Amino acid sequence: MEDVLDVYLMPCNSKIPLVCFDERPVQLIGQLRCPLPAMHGRKARYDYEYKRNGVANIFMIFEPLKGERQLQVTQRRTKQDWARCVKWMVDERYCDAEKIVLVMDNLNTHAKASLYETFAPDEAKRIADKLEIHYTPKHGSWLNMAEIELSVLSRQCLKERMESFENLSGECNAWLEERNAGASKVDWRFTTEDARIKLKRLYPSIHE
Repeated sequence: MEDVLDVYLMPCNSKIPLVCFDERPVQLIGQLRCPLPAMHGRKARYDYEYKRNGVANIFMIFEPLKGERQLQVTQRRTKQDWARCVKWMVDERYCDAEKIVLVMDNLNTHAKASLYETFAPDEAKRIADKLEIHYTPKHGSWLNMAEIELSVLSRQCLKERMESFENLSGECNAWLEERNAGASKVDWRFTTEDARIKLKRLYPSIHE
């Protein structure tokens, strides 16, 4: 926990960007009956019946020190999908960076081994060498600021039913453009000192 909190204190540096990474599944839901549109004093209404059109995945790449984020909407959430997203970060999004400081949780796909299962060894090592990974502790994913961004996305964009992959991608990209235009940041105030006081129960007891 303190490792992640210390990372959040690093200064903004385009050569060594701090990136928080997270993901969430989205159920694609089709309509069996046309919804009633919103009217003055009444929200839009959806019939309780629906058609399940599968599941998609959203990767959130959030740079908290700059208030910039990127999204990748994928059909699946596999080790290969994660590896290709990381390769995109290294080769395109942060191609001029010397190293990427990456904060994420301990999901089984979030490992350098996933790169080796997706790319040739030389390519996997090239990508892995650009990463400095800091994992949030077990049950401590709330320390990942990308999770906060996904929560905002869910409230502002994903409340309505998404019928298709294309529908989801379009809505997410529109949200992304508006959110980045305002350079919205997370007002993070939780520090190591706070953790040692408020989460004292999580620290081991030392008896002299």
